[in-house]
Amino acid sequence: MSIEIPEWVKPGIWGGVIGAVLITVVGFSTGSVVSGSTAQEMAETSGKESAIAAMAPVCVAQFKMLTPNNQMEQLAALKAESSYKRDDFVIDKGWATMPGSEAPNNDIAQRCASLLMDLAES
Repeated sequence: MSIEIPEWVKPGIWGGVIGAVLITVVGFSTGSVVSGSTAQEMAETSGKESAIAAMAPVCVAQFKMLTPNNQMEQLAALKAESSYKRDDFVIDKGWATMPGSEAPNNDIAQRCASLLMDLAES
């Protein structure tokens, strides 16, 4: 007993294969679909950014513990620094060293310097 395959099956199978390849190519090229390693990298970056965003206000709060006159002096000094040295200024002042930590964090210092510059301009 032989099974007869209808004529429309072969074009249907080819259409499914071509459609699957096309969806895969479009999905990966637009970023809608990512590999496991890319997803891991994205999660790590997101986690790091979240931690920096959460800790930068602590840095600003440490700055705000200064007297108002000292705050104005420090903001003027920070503003006088070149933009690529402002994070070093924040580190040198100790504001980027988080409570419970021994060493300052450069990423937090960069974000803190940006937030302090926003304070200086307002």
